[in-house]
Amino acid sequence: EGNVYEKDYKYPSEETITHFAEKGFTSVRLPFRWERLQPRLNKPFDEGELARLQETVELIKDNGMSVVIDPHNYARYEGKVIGTSDVPDVAFADFWHRLAQAFANDEAVSFALMNEPHDVAATQWLKSANTAIAAIRTGGARNLILVPGTSWTGAHSWRAELKDGSNATVMAGIKDPASNYAYEVHQYLDSDFSGHKGTCSRGADAIKALEDFTLWLRNHGQRGYLG
Repeated sequence: EGNVYEKDYKYPSEETITHFAEKGFTSVRLPFRWERLQPRLNKPFDEGELARLQETVELIKDNGMSVVIDPHNYARYEGKVIGTSDVPDVAFADFWHRLAQAFANDEAVSFALMNEPHDVAATQWLKSANTAIAAIRTGGARNLILVPGTSWTGAHSWRAELKDGSNATVMAGIKDPASNYAYEVHQYLDSDFSGHKGTCSRGADAIKALEDFTLWLRNHGQRGYLG
């Protein structure tokens, strides 16, 4: 994957954003790659990429929609898992501290910590998430934070017993000094819940999964977000 804007990737155009606003959308989940925004860990953001991200957020807001900013990296940086020596939690925290400052206290902007972490222990992901949340709040940003679990944060797998514990057990340990967060899950309706198949053959199972996740939220006095 290259990093040349308008050759290898691009942000949605004003025409695209207007199209969805006219369709009645009220919120946009805006994905981007961590490596493009911060080419070196613990270093300043690429000014051009940050400007593109900020301009796109403003376009979405100008069309009356809110924005979920979404580092679409699956709990990785250059393929290395967050929480390892290559990408320590402090580097993830540094990234979020900088990003939060760019959008601090904008009521139209929510922070999705990470898209679909996978193949990382829930106990490790909890540490990474809590470190990032602390960095966001230390900088003074009180925006809503969306917290995923591991195992692709599927609603259907929220209670699944992984080798180091389930999301339902481990991720209850999230600590947010501002108490302004929600648990983000995804749920597809195809045969393996991946979203890659051509038919939605497990709609009933998906509904059951979301009902179960909702019950978990109620029992824990928490909020959820279906991403």
